[in-house]
Amino acid sequence: MQHIIHRHAKSFGHAWRGVGHALRTQPNFLVHLVLSAIAVMLGYTLAISLVESMILVVVIMCGLAIELINTAIEEACNAIDTNFREEIKIAKDAAAGAMLVYAIGAIVIAGLIFLPKL
Repeated sequence: MQHIIHRHAKSFGHAWRGVGHALRTQPNFLVHLVLSAIAVMLGYTLAISLVESMILVVVIMCGLAIELINTAIEEACNAIDTNFREEIKIAKDAAAGAMLVYAIGAIVIAGLIFLPKL
């Protein structure tokens, strides 16, 4: 049992290092955190409902997760080849596109939550 706990604790450390890497190297990750903090403060100020708060948390956490996946794909592609390759460009563009699509959806959800209260 102690071995299992140790293994999970080690995995948790690796995960936090991944988040730290994104914070240090990915400007968009920091932008996402700042916008998330603003959304949380706005939610508190406008006294959004518990359900709206839960939706906001899910939207924020999914956005951060997608940004981390985007970072992982970019780093993996860079490890494969630093020279221009069309396949790598497509992979990076598609990963960035996933974040863009998600961000558009997040803005729509934020509008549905916050605009009626403003």
